[in-house]
Amino acid sequence: MTDHCATIAWQREGQTFIDRRYHRRHAWIFDGGAVVAGSSSPQVVPLPMSDASAVDPEEAFVASLSSCHLLWFLDIACNAGWVVDDYRDDASGVMGLNADGRLAMTRVTLRPCVRFAGERQPDDAEIDRLHGAAHEACFIANSVRTELRCEPVIAAA
Repeated sequence: MTDHCATIAWQREGQTFIDRRYHRRHAWIFDGGAVVAGSSSPQVVPLPMSDASAVDPEEAFVASLSSCHLLWFLDIACNAGWVVDDYRDDASGVMGLNADGRLAMTRVTLRPCVRFAGERQPDDAEIDRLHGAAHEACFIANSVRTELRCEPVIAAA
């Protein structure tokens, strides 16, 4: 198996801290060199202690599920002989109480809209098959207990 690593870095920057009014901005640093601004969600920790322009963990959770699904979908579509022109997913997640009564991401809904190239287009059943196979293969979906829905949006020609 392979290791996948990220460094998460935060500094107090002189704030008092024990008054709970410290900033939640931090950095996600990935091995390939990408640095992403992270923060708590302003829905969880009010501004100005949060940074609304940064990615919060809940958004990242939704994005990682969507991204994994996308990557598997592209691979499976390619292997099936379909040419994908573009793919967009307006994914969303819902926070709620899980079966243990703890706050959790209880549902993530993917809404992938895929446009294919060429005159020969997959029918709805084939699109559902491709998304089903992508869901089954997705490492992230296989790693979580969250209800994950995939509601493909049929792209206009």
